Amino acid sequence: MQKMRNKETFRDSRASNRRVAFAALRDLREMSLLTSAPGIGRCLAVVFCSVCFGQNNPQGTCKGVTAPAASEPLPKHILGVFPNHNTSPCLDPYVPIGVIEKFKIASADAFDPGGIAAAAFVGGAAQLFNSNRPFGQEASGYARYFGAAYANHVIGDFLREGIYPSLLHQDPRYFRRGVGSRKSRVEYAISRVFWTQTDAGGTAFNSSKVLGSATEVAVSSLYYANHRDVKGASVGFAAQLGESMAANVLKEFWPDLLRKFSRKNRAPAVSFAAQ
Repeated sequence: MQKMRNKETFRDSRASNRRVAFAALRDLREMSLLTSAPGIGRCLAVVFCSVCFGQNNPQGTCKGVTAPAASEPLPKHILGVFPNHNTSPCLDPYVPIGVIEKFKIASADAFDPGGIAAAAFVGGAAQLFNSNRPFGQEASGYARYFGAAYANHVIGDFLREGIYPSLLHQDPRYFRRGVGSRKSRVEYAISRVFWTQTDAGGTAFNSSKVLGSATEVAVSSLYYANHRDVKGASVGFAAQLGESMAANVLKEFWPDLLRKFSRKNRAPAVSFAAQ
């Protein structure tokens, strides 16, 4: 009897996921994101549907994670540069956060020195490839490239982690899975771009992430000329979602890599002391 109830719950969850997926794809089509840039649209649709048709919060998330791993503080930077203030070690038990905490996370990510360094690098690369010709070259051109890159960083963080999560009552944090095969954890990390935790403890389509990314691209059209047509905006939107997927995968595995490297570094010292 319990197995039958579990199967019914699973089918209901899958059906709900499909309804949300088709509704969201219909909205994207109305926004012309799937028709103006067919190649990007198809890739985005395939990835989007694959994660939306999957499960919501996987059952047993955090089970099997050792107590020290679940309670130890997570690194505030990935690769020593990229801000990582919105990652939580575990989903269970879920404790919601308020509006002030959401904006604290957004502020910490937006004004982190690592974000400034990343914007400086992105601005330099964009100038090198002359991606926005009106900005020009030399020092004045680099200042414009850097200012635009950092503006994107700050605006995006506040939209995705502060403003939209507060308005839509969603949680901006990334909750690590921490257990399972590499494939299942990568799939989970990617799915968190489209699914998120609500303040009430449930799971919902990640409108905060998707709308935040779309709004960031719309605002950037004020200073990025190549975002002022539908095709350019579609490319920018797809790039934002792809960046979020890559960031989630790094957040999922970075603590494991740090522990692995630290054990390797300690091993020679212990061996030498034993001699």
